[in-house]
Amino acid sequence: MKMKKSSESKVKQQKETADSKKSKAPVTTITRNLDQLYGPTGNIYETVAIVAKRANQISVETKQELSHKLEEFANVTDNLEEVFENREQIEISRFYEKLPKPTLTALQEYLDHEVYYRNPATGIEATKS
Repeated sequence: MKMKKSSESKVKQQKETADSKKSKAPVTTITRNLDQLYGPTGNIYETVAIVAKRANQISVETKQELSHKLEEFANVTDNLEEVFENREQIEISRFYEKLPKPTLTALQEYLDHEVYYRNPATGIEATKS
């Protein structure tokens, strides 16, 4: 029983750290006003590049975090066909599946002026508000 309680507390702790990463980003795709998107940069393609790079950063961070959390459940066995998944592991995986996609999170951060970017060629630079 002690093992179960400690693993449940680990799951609660992991969910709390993931809850701190919640954003106002929608879970589904919505229609955006193009004027809001290319207003700060003056170029829609530059805006897309900024959002894409930030989405890639978010994706890498999330993947590393998930892999680190799932490492705790790794079970080394000689038989490759045998797969052991426990309930806590499934709950963590489902939680990450329900998070907004990195692109939507990055776009929301851009619209909320939470992304730092600069273009040395044009001199355009924006910092967090």
